[in-house]
Amino acid sequence: MNKTELIDKIAEKSQLTKADAKKALDATVEALKEALVAGDKVQLVGFGTFSVNERPAREGINPATKQKIQIAAKKVAKFKAGAELADAVNK
Repeated sequence: MNKTELIDKIAEKSQLTKADAKKALDATVEALKEALVAGDKVQLVGFGTFSVNERPAREGINPATKQKIQIAAKKVAKFKAGAELADAVNK
C-alpha cells in the first residue's frame, strides 16, 4: 500500500474527503517525525511504539576491496508492534 492508497482508505473509513484525509495523514506523520527528532517515544496503544535507538560506531569491510572501513555512529528510527497488531498479523 502506498501513500495514495492509504489516503483513499482513511477517507473511506472516516467519511472525510480525500483532501482532508491527506491533511490528517500529513499532520500525523509530521507530528511523529517531530517527536522522534526531539528524542521522544510515541506509543499508540493497540498499534505499537515508535522510538529512536543509537547505533555505535563500528568497523566494517568494503566487499569490493576487502578493505576495513569505519562506519559512523548514527541514530535510527525503530518500531515495535503492539500486542493487538501482532495478533492481528498472525491470524
